Amino acid sequence: MRAGRLAAYAGLFVLGAVVGAAGALVQGGFFPAGLLLALLGAAGAFYGGARAVGTKAGAVAAAAGWLVAVMLLTATRPEGDFLFGAGLGSYGFLLGGMVVAVMCATLGQRPQPGASAARLGK
Repeated sequence: MRAGRLAAYAGLFVLGAVVGAAGALVQGGFFPAGLLLALLGAAGAFYGGARAVGTKAGAVAAAAGWLVAVMLLTATRPEGDFLFGAGLGSYGFLLGGMVVAVMCATLGQRPQPGASAARLGK
């Protein structure tokens, strides 16, 4: 069971990285609808990760992948190229993605119906 959970976290990390890279491309190409689409995609990955695994760590794993991808894409290369320009859309994607990640990682998991009875052995 532990290996399956670790594989799920690794998959969510990769999913978050893919969503971060795709969002970086979409947000600048179709502003402002692209920014909204990129943030909705990130929110779906973060919240979906938490729901899929059943813990807040699922959202954290996806958010960590997103953050790594976005930070690597903001760094300049020796040639002087970079993916993010200095503009409202780029800053909105970076800050909005971080806010969405924190929101999804701190949302409480709702207990399943009958979960308290199952814990009490009834």
